[in-house]
Order: sequence, then structure tokens, then C-alpha cells
Amino acid sequence: MNRSFYRIGTLLLLVAVWVAGCTSNAQAPKNDQVTKTGSALIREEGAIRVPDGSPLRRSLEVATSVEENVEPPVVVPGVVEADPAKLIKVAPPVSGRIVHLFKNLGDAVKQGEALFTLDSADVAQALSDAAKAQAALNLAKKNLERQKELYAAGISPRKDLEQAENEFSQATSESDRSRTRMSLLGIEPGQGNGRQYTLHSPITGHVIELTGAQGAFWNDTNAPIMTVANLSTVWLAASVQEKDIRSLFVGQTARIALDAYDGSFGGKVRYVGEVLDPETRTIKVRIAMDNASGRFRPGMFAKVTFSGAKHRATVVPASALVQAGFNTRVFVETSPWKFEPRICKTGAQLGDKVEIVSGLKAGERVVVKDGVLLND
Repeated sequence: MNRSFYRIGTLLLLVAVWVAGCTSNAQAPKNDQVTKTGSALIREEGAIRVPDGSPLRRSLEVATSVEENVEPPVVVPGVVEADPAKLIKVAPPVSGRIVHLFKNLGDAVKQGEALFTLDSADVAQALSDAAKAQAALNLAKKNLERQKELYAAGISPRKDLEQAENEFSQATSESDRSRTRMSLLGIEPGQGNGRQYTLHSPITGHVIELTGAQGAFWNDTNAPIMTVANLSTVWLAASVQEKDIRSLFVGQTARIALDAYDGSFGGKVRYVGEVLDPETRTIKVRIAMDNASGRFRPGMFAKVTFSGAKHRATVVPASALVQAGFNTRVFVETSPWKFEPRICKTGAQLGDKVEIVSGLKAGERVVVKDGVLLND
């Protein structure tokens, strides 16, 4: 029993010695690191000094901040849209069966050309109503003339003449109503076989959408059978955030980069929306784009860059900025190889430079390379 306790005690002693050795070895590099860091730089009250012989003197670079004309870009997403004034969703004003399609998907269309023909009971009803109204008007007119003659001869009383005048007025109103209905439909009495209705294109363009088929019955007068659009000019609609509205104006230059093509295209702002979208907190900015070549197609996504208002501002290389938690800092040289960490507020990204809104003045020298080595 004593021999067993002796063995266990010896084993525990060896384990304790091993753990102590590992702990000592693990702390050794940390102490060396502290020693080396202390020789590389010296932290003083609110400042950092790089002493003689420090390896940091070979890696740090210092440059002078400058004041330049800044045009902060506003970069937003956009999408190509057809010009609403040149896009017509062609919905028939009457229901009926599609008996002929004159144009198919992708066909060119000239203004006034026939698009499709419907065999419609509504047209037959409208023609019948117009004929009845005209017949009633003719009869009321003859009756009024007769009552005028009888009243002038003292044969009929005044009330019969007034009744005839009232009937003529009603017949005239009904005839005008039926003619207006015919005019809105674009048909004339005696046109076709009295049942067919042909709709003509109101604009020149191309058929970009076709939802109806020959032989199909169309009973929804709010649904378009086809869509005709003139895409010689299209809009680029950009969604601009509320905070950037002050930087936009009509006539402003914009650069447009489409996902479908390399390079970018120029454009000018034609319209800045007056109503903010309550859900996205953005406004629509529209740019007109010449599309004679047909390259720009509605639905294409784009990145739009607007040139902001020009102003003078302090700028530094982007490499001068060092992130410290939630703050952005620069290291300002207060005397040779002595630096002061300073929190600053940044503005626009200008290529490889950054606008400084506050925290730094033009002419002050800052670390522009390896400043992160000074960061604590």
C-alpha cells in the first residue's frame, strides 16, 4: 500500500513539473514580443514616438494632406425602362373572338397599321343601337314638324306640341350617345359585316409582348392582347437614397455602367422625382438614353454614378486611414518621428483618395503607409 502511494506521488510531481515548464515556455515569446515592441516605439502621453534605430523608421511613410476640388460621386443602382409615353398596351374596348392577328411578336409596326380583328357581339349591339337611335330620331323629327303645323292651324293643343318637342329632344340625346359610343370604338355604321372590329396601332414601334392567340375569345377589356413600344429612346431609372437628394439636379452629368456591356455610357438627368417612396426611402431619377442601335433593353440592370456638387476639401490617401473599433483614425506627425492618433470623419471615396470632413486640416502631415503598426 505504501509503495502504491509512493508511485502516485512521484507521478503527480512529474506532471506538475511538466505543466510548469510548458507555462514558462508559452510566456517566453510574449515577453520577447513586449521587449521588441517597446524598442520599436515608445508610447507617451497621447502620442507615439519612434526612437532611433527602430525598424519602423524604414517602413513608415509620411505625406502632407492637401486641399483639392472635390466632386463626390453618388453611386446608385438603376434599371432601363421604356418611355411611358411611347409604350402602348393594346387592350380591345370590346370582347370577342380574335379572328386575325396582323402583327406577331417582334414585328415592326407603323402608326395606323391594323394589329388584330375581333368578331364581336358588342360591335353588333353598338351598331344596332345606333341604327335604332337614328330611326327614333327621324320619327321624332317628323312628328315634331307635324305637330307644329297642327298647332299653327289651331287643330292640336299646345301640350301635344310640347310632347313632340320633348320626344325629339330625347331622341336627339340618344342618337348623340350612340354616335359617341361608335366614335370611341372607332367604327362607322356599315363598316365590315356589322360584327368585326379592327384595332389600329396608335404609334410606330415594335410588338414587344403578345398575349392573345388567333381563335381565342377575349372577354377582359382591361387586359392587353399585345404591347407596342417605340424604344428609340429609353429611360434609365435610378433609385437615389434620401440622404443624397441634395446632390442631384436636372442637367447633371451621369455615367452608366450596364451589366450586359463593358465600359460606361454618358447621360444627363432629365427628371428628379418629387415624391419619396415611403418604403425604400428613395426617389426616382430618370436619364434619357438614345437607343437607335437597340442595345438598351427594358429590364437591364445598371450602376449609375452622378457627379456631386464641386467644393474644396481636405483629402488624404486611403492608406492613411486606420480603423480603431468604430472610429477611423489617422496618425498626425507633430514633430519628427512623433505622431498623434486623431479620430476623423471621412466623406466621399475619390479613387485612391478619401475626403476628410473633420479632424484634419490641409497641410498637416500624416502617416500614409504602415500606420496600422502604430495602432493600439
